[in-house]
Amino acid sequence: MLQINFLAILFASLVPLIMGFIWYNPKVFGKAWMRECGLTEEKMKGANMGMVFIVSIILSIMIGFFLQMVTIHQFGAMGMIGGDENLAKPSYIAFMHDYGTAFRSFGHGALHSFMTGVFFVFPLVAINAMFERKSWKYIFINTGYWTITITIMGGIICGWYAIDGFNLVTPK
Repeated sequence: MLQINFLAILFASLVPLIMGFIWYNPKVFGKAWMRECGLTEEKMKGANMGMVFIVSIILSIMIGFFLQMVTIHQFGAMGMIGGDENLAKPSYIAFMHDYGTAFRSFGHGALHSFMTGVFFVFPLVAINAMFERKSWKYIFINTGYWTITITIMGGIICGWYAIDGFNLVTPK
């Protein structure tokens, strides 16, 4: 039976904060991002950063749950039978026995998460930014951040399954 690997998701949920410290650092894209957002140092100081970090971690955990479904295809097979292996036909059990550990690597998770960044995150950010009258520079700074961030997160989540052995399927 497939199980959700909470530890992998929790670990991967730290990536957005770490990447944010790097990506939005004034020496990288921080100054350009602030200029494109219309933010100043004064406005930045007005936030409750403890709350921002806590909520960011919670939202990042949600992203991790989504990426698990994107990168580990066996969850799709599980969904095809309604999530209850006891109701599965022998063909499902045979399929999971043969392919239950297939495509479980950092590279595979990173590839699918990168594609999610390009084909899902980029359109979402771009649509919102166009209606907010933001520049393409703003769009590419934020899309680049999220695409690289979820690429790493998806790689960690998918690769952790391969290392952890968390992916074993017990045939009946």
